[in-house]
Amino acid sequence: MFYMDLLFSLVCMLLLIICVLV
Repeated sequence: MFYMDLLFSLVCMLLLIICVLV
């Protein structure tokens, strides 16, 4: 389940970046 964890981390980072930009 390494890929799932990595994908989840990427999604979280994207959400954080979007929150900061908006």
